[in-house]
Amino acid sequence: METVLVFMMMGAIVGAVAASFIVPPILGWYNEPGAISPGKQVETLCNLPELIRYTASRIMRGQLIGAGVGALLFLFPGLSLARRRSASPASPAV
Repeated sequence: METVLVFMMMGAIVGAVAASFIVPPILGWYNEPGAISPGKQVETLCNLPELIRYTASRIMRGQLIGAGVGALLFLFPGLSLARRRSASPASPAV
């Protein structure tokens, strides 16, 4: 059981780190305003505190999702390794 938990923790950490690199560019692309008129600068007005809260919450949500996916992905190798260790034949008693 300890092996499975170690693998899940490693997966959660790897997933959170991966999400830290993946989510910000996706947020930038998703929130980029589209050009209505070709050749003109896009004009936007935004509420900065709301934008900061939105961005921070999306990054944390992405990290949480990444940690969950990583934990689930590393669960299966952890289970197989734990089963392999427990299935090894015991030496005969003399």
